[in-house]
Amino acid sequence: MSESDNGMWDVAIIGGGPAGSTLSTLLLKYNPNLRVLVLEKEKFPREHVGESQLPVISGILDEMGVWDKVEAANFPIKLGATYTWGRDAEVWNFDFFPAEEFVDEPRPAKFEGQRRHTAFQVERSIYDDILLRHAEEMGAQVREETMVRKIHHEGDRVTGLELDTGEMVTARHYVDGSGHVAILRRAMGVEVDAPKALRNIAIWDYWNNAKWKIEIGVGGTRVQVRSLPYGWIWFIPLSPTRASVGFICPTDYYKQRGLTPKELYHEALSQQPEISSLLSEATSATNDQPLSTKNWSHLADRLVGENWWLCGEAAGFADPILAAGLTLTHGSAREVAYSILELDRGEHDADWLKSRYDEKIRRSIRQHIRFAEYWYASNGCFTELQEHCANIAKDAGLRLNPQQAWRWLAQGGFTNDDPRTASVGGFDIGSSRHLLERFLGRRSRFEITKYNEFTLNLRNTQKTKIGVLENGRIEAVECYQRADRMLPLTGNYKLLVQILEHEKDIKTIYELLVGKFSKVLHPGAVQAAVTGCLGNLEAMYADGWVVGRVNKKRPSWNIEPGGGRLIRSGEESDEALRERAKGTVHFADEPG
Repeated sequence: MSESDNGMWDVAIIGGGPAGSTLSTLLLKYNPNLRVLVLEKEKFPREHVGESQLPVISGILDEMGVWDKVEAANFPIKLGATYTWGRDAEVWNFDFFPAEEFVDEPRPAKFEGQRRHTAFQVERSIYDDILLRHAEEMGAQVREETMVRKIHHEGDRVTGLELDTGEMVTARHYVDGSGHVAILRRAMGVEVDAPKALRNIAIWDYWNNAKWKIEIGVGGTRVQVRSLPYGWIWFIPLSPTRASVGFICPTDYYKQRGLTPKELYHEALSQQPEISSLLSEATSATNDQPLSTKNWSHLADRLVGENWWLCGEAAGFADPILAAGLTLTHGSAREVAYSILELDRGEHDADWLKSRYDEKIRRSIRQHIRFAEYWYASNGCFTELQEHCANIAKDAGLRLNPQQAWRWLAQGGFTNDDPRTASVGGFDIGSSRHLLERFLGRRSRFEITKYNEFTLNLRNTQKTKIGVLENGRIEAVECYQRADRMLPLTGNYKLLVQILEHEKDIKTIYELLVGKFSKVLHPGAVQAAVTGCLGNLEAMYADGWVVGRVNKKRPSWNIEPGGGRLIRSGEESDEALRERAKGTVHFADEPG
């Protein structure tokens, strides 16, 4: 697509990575008449770190119309991750989908059934190229090997992009998807906050002929994460014989050791026997020249201006321990696309659209950063975990003492994080609670387990609206508001409100949830969906949207949100696979 007669583009995007390709694809899907330019300084395909994804990306790939192309690349299917972390060396697993329920299925598969609950582990050189070529097919003009040399602006308004060729690009909207380079962000003088606790260095290499710790079904596996006293190691299968293996440690530790990145990398690998065994027959794909980069979490002070937007790593970066980097990138790019589309329609207030984007994405990145800090705290980087919980609560607008903050975080309290469900750092409330218990080494009972009846409490509330993304539109969805707390009438919250308007018995509520999800989900995902919805009920209770009581005439119902089959010890997970697996399973330490 070419420029208009006056030479102006509708949207000019700096960066052709997943942020730029997601943004341009969705813009053109919902408005094919837009003139969209993507400026990329490198020639694709090119190497890039950041291979591990979360399931939410799969839904975005499907919306982009690129799922089938990504699936055809035959990347390993990520069912979850295996960890050693925290107070002891116990191995435990976090699965997106119960591994024993994962059945053998020919590939390439469709985005349906069990595959709606899985993620990919991608070779970024291939993955990023698939996405960029797809954006071209959708109608974006992609210019590779094109450097933006200077951002021209008048006050807070960008007036043009000066290229290394001397050309000047003008557009109605400018988007910085240039990653950590953040050329537009820097030019506009936007500061960033970089927490000292997450100023790390990453050192990694690619290994050929590496073993998988486990293969589940056809192409399914888990990422391996192993903590050390001074950092942690990732092992990410990228193909049947290739893996990305990296080491993260604080920048201060790297300086104190006085070793080269290569020496420090090999020292870390030598101290982790499980990872070493997976590499026992492998060879370095870089001739033993590991790559390294500064790995500082950060968050921009603002993400939007008069006619410009920041997305992806230009907006912020959360430590890779949560594997949320690509999720935040795809998600923020999708939000920008929807926001620009709505600005052009003129049906919503422009200031509301911009502030909505800024507040939502900044809050999401901030919570991921805080939760990542908590992970590091549990691995010895902080001395007082409950004190750190108070900092996380403070970011959510609450002033709580450390003990109160721990209770709040363990129970949820994140109804504002996602309009459809309750989560923190990408984990639902039940799973996050199990993680916190594991790190602190003690149980914390959910409040809803104390009661067997629940009623809605909508006193002293007012109706307002929030924006929810759906089919290219930002729909204004009703929600209840009490002080600074919101109860969105969408997703799991809407379902619970509808049930609670007619029922109050927890057993009946539970059975209705099972019935509802059984009609629309793969059988293996029903229980996780139900427990996730109970996590929403816990969050509603914590925020005062429901009141619990004990009806002595009714039996108690011992059910609570929790990790269930999603967070288990390695021993429990392996036993489930060996005894109840519906698909084929192969462990690295077993012949065959």
